[in-house]
Amino acid sequence: MKMTKNKEKALVNDGVWDRRSLLRGAAVLAGAAATAPLSGGAAPAGSGDADALFKAGKFEQAGRAYEEILKKDPKNLLAARQRGHVGLLSNRFPDAEKYLKMALKPAPDDKETNQLLGDCYIRQDKFALSAPHWKAAGEENYAKWFAAVRGEAYQVHGETARVTFQQMDPMPLVEASVNGGPTKRFTFYTGAPNLSVRASVAKEAGLRPVASQEADFGGGTVLAYWGILDSFKLGGIELRNIPVSWSATESGEDVDTDSDGLIGMWVFYHLLPTFDYAGRQLILRRRTAETARKARAAATRAGAEPLPLWLAREQYLHSTGSFVGATGSRTGVVGVNFGGVGEIAAGVRGKTAEQLGIRTDYDRQIGTFAQSHPAVVYPCYPKEIRLGNAVAKEVYCYTNPNQPVNVPWPYGTGFDSMGWFSHCFWKPYNITVDFTGMNLYIARGKAA
Repeated sequence: MKMTKNKEKALVNDGVWDRRSLLRGAAVLAGAAATAPLSGGAAPAGSGDADALFKAGKFEQAGRAYEEILKKDPKNLLAARQRGHVGLLSNRFPDAEKYLKMALKPAPDDKETNQLLGDCYIRQDKFALSAPHWKAAGEENYAKWFAAVRGEAYQVHGETARVTFQQMDPMPLVEASVNGGPTKRFTFYTGAPNLSVRASVAKEAGLRPVASQEADFGGGTVLAYWGILDSFKLGGIELRNIPVSWSATESGEDVDTDSDGLIGMWVFYHLLPTFDYAGRQLILRRRTAETARKARAAATRAGAEPLPLWLAREQYLHSTGSFVGATGSRTGVVGVNFGGVGEIAAGVRGKTAEQLGIRTDYDRQIGTFAQSHPAVVYPCYPKEIRLGNAVAKEVYCYTNPNQPVNVPWPYGTGFDSMGWFSHCFWKPYNITVDFTGMNLYIARGKAA
């Protein structure tokens, strides 16, 4: 987990940081933006219609509008940065680099542009190039961490892995091996960035930190560490030379014992994953143009339509979905989270629930935490939630009345999101995430 003193603090449960609280809080409150504050936020600054299109999640149209601005004003920092951001959302790295570098020319110290360019480089495993941009963005620990990566990162060995869920609830667990040791039980969550392990697992694996930081949590202190792991093996797939983090109490003890570690987004986007909830397994393939082609063909045969996929702020996946309430329906950008903890099928942002007339039980508030702050959510029951052909009706969800649909940088994505789809929504389905073509495929039943 990325930790800084002023943002992305972990969640607190009775004064103790634990992974289950982190995952539950992210699933309940954050969805597509785990760093989002619980209220406030305005649309990103920029240039009129282009910004409105971006805010509404019409990214292709926004990109063209920003290009028109740049034709007339090539030094427009905001237009160049936003055009680069559009490219990054779809993993179009040449576009993203071109425009983000253009944005840096008039403002080399701009933190937002540097953060976006740093993210652009780590997605391509260009860690040495990313480090100075993370430093310029104020992320010193990221800069130290990525500067310490030597040689080729995320080396993939093996072709395919089928990794059985050891349990489904309250969070899915799979087995994996760290540095060739005995198998450990890992949870996974695509709303988290990197691979992380327990302090005792890090010690057993002989990990040494390249960066560290103290953080205060509920009257105690947690020590966060970042390092490089030699080997991480999931079934028939082994990843070598990968960034990893771990945390410990002041006495060096584990801060969580629910699992031995957490597999985050960065591991998954180096592969072609299928989250086969119906079959209770992870299917992981080497990510190539050929495996992506075969996965698309298999998804089409299973009746899955390609859904758009956008990746924001290092780890937050989005697609297009819809919510239906008593007084209306809406289709737009939604977060999609795989793994994690939670009994909800979806989270609904406050204004979305209010505007669509989604039935909400305000008599049964649920107290929780997010970013070390107490928060209250309420059970709600949309008439329908849908993502492509996947649908659920009158299903149990949460809503937070104080959570805005749009949170700008540095805490959010800067575009509207009605809500997010979570752990329980996926159980009847298998979902293939194609990071090459940037599409999502959802099919009912077990994966073939």
